[in-house]
Amino acid sequence: MTLPKIIVVGSSNTDMTVKMDRLPKPGETLLGGEFITAAGGKGANQAVAAARAGGAVTFVARVGCDAMGDQAVGGFLKEGICTDYVFRDPSAPSGVALIFVAADGANSIAVAPGANGRLSPADVQQAENAMTGASALLVQLETPLETVQTAIAMASQAGVPVILNPAPARFLSEELLAQVSILTPNESEAGWLTGIPVRGRKDAEKAAAMLMQRGTRVVVITLGSQGALVATPDFMQMVRGFEVAAVDTTAAGDTFNGALAVALAEGKPLLETVRFAQAAAALSVTRAGAQASAPQRAEIEDFLCIHGDLCK
Repeated sequence: MTLPKIIVVGSSNTDMTVKMDRLPKPGETLLGGEFITAAGGKGANQAVAAARAGGAVTFVARVGCDAMGDQAVGGFLKEGICTDYVFRDPSAPSGVALIFVAADGANSIAVAPGANGRLSPADVQQAENAMTGASALLVQLETPLETVQTAIAMASQAGVPVILNPAPARFLSEELLAQVSILTPNESEAGWLTGIPVRGRKDAEKAAAMLMQRGTRVVVITLGSQGALVATPDFMQMVRGFEVAAVDTTAAGDTFNGALAVALAEGKPLLETVRFAQAAAALSVTRAGAQASAPQRAEIEDFLCIHGDLCK
């Protein structure tokens, strides 16, 4: 079986995590528990998640010429990810994320972008051949917006479906949104993009309608354990979520998007695609870490089967 070709353009970080009983308040110092260093970054997390979900992934990124960069590239190669376009930057360090994780799974994250902030349109343009043969492009917003715009324009011109995970949220033009096949904000990101506080389905429907009016073809707003609202010009429908015991929610959204890209590239129907992505995300929150928590394809299919979905 030929694996679907996925291009991921985005960030790579080293995550430094402290486990806490609860998240500290502003100005408060808490003594934490276990300290963990692990591979992370939204782009890298999504690339790993897509590879484990069954995609042939090419990652376009920039890391420093340092030990963290060495570890990152080594990790991508171990996952079978093509690193031909993971560039080493001699002038900036690899990105770092500082993460607090509470006992209930909630997290708080601060990021120092480092080399991620120097990922350029020229870097993406070097991956033109890989882009042309891809089945899906997956991008986020932890790298310069002009670089994201270049990647989306290249994919659009090549007829490659684009998934944009607008995280962290920032202003997106109608011209850009018109080139996006699926926009995947969570509640807070959908609220930021539209000015509509999203607290449930009705709010999500209003926000999704506004985003489609601005040009996006399909909007999938993730609502945590409630599930996800799938909005197209023809329908809006909730896809139910899974109830699991959360250990660490750090990369749940990234795992969702990586698996979504694979299912989309495989030609699965939209609602089935979202359900597949939800299963991957549900599995990820039952484990600690970012990339380490992303499940393998067989695990996702087994999970869906156990929960009454179509067994493969």
